[in-house]
Amino acid sequence: MRRPIYIGTSGWNYPHWRGVFYPEGLAQKNWLAYYVNFFNGVELNVTFYRLPQKEIFENWRKNTPKNFRFAAKGSRFITHIKRLKDVKAPLNLFFKNASGLGEKMAAVLWQLPPAFKQDLKRLEPFLKLIKKTKIRQAFEFRNQTWFNEETYALLKEYNACLCIAHSGGRFPCIKETTSDFLYLRFHGVGALYSSNYSDKELKGWAEFAKKHRDKNLFAFFNNDARGFAVKNALRFRELFKR
Repeated sequence: MRRPIYIGTSGWNYPHWRGVFYPEGLAQKNWLAYYVNFFNGVELNVTFYRLPQKEIFENWRKNTPKNFRFAAKGSRFITHIKRLKDVKAPLNLFFKNASGLGEKMAAVLWQLPPAFKQDLKRLEPFLKLIKKTKIRQAFEFRNQTWFNEETYALLKEYNACLCIAHSGGRFPCIKETTSDFLYLRFHGVGALYSSNYSDKELKGWAEFAKKHRDKNLFAFFNNDARGFAVKNALRFRELFKR
């Protein structure tokens, strides 16, 4: 059975996309309305740096089509400063505000810092907390110590996804699946966030994703420089649907 797929970019509010993706005369306030003509999903990068008010999330929900979905990047206060410990209060605030997205809130991505080594005793209590939200949860680990059977088993227990993140060798990229959905992130081939994927590379990733058509797919391109993310996401979707 084929599941829903959501393909897009990591954010849409990039001034350097003016004239590259967005028409020159299009007001910035209308960029999201333009974006949804091309993609059915987006990853909210802004939520990693700061938490918008609930009303902002509500506006995003109201101004996107019924079948559009958002994946929100978890707060760096939770992942990088608190390192998943004693985070009940900030977690509650995060999900309270993000609830403004309603049914369009499809997933949350938790990106851990490179210096954060495997700590299952820290991870499991966090998994227990976020499981209560009933929202899909994905983890992007950037330290090699996380990539082993112990981690995979724990993620599977909570149906949490191991995010498969490609960064041209900068961080580990292990094609392991641990949940009923697939979450792919593309940071660039060479220079992080500023390099273009070749057709050959995109075909390889599309073929990998096709092998998991029984899972919901989330695929977001984070190589925003010069609009590479838009170009690559559109091409990836085309290749995936062949």
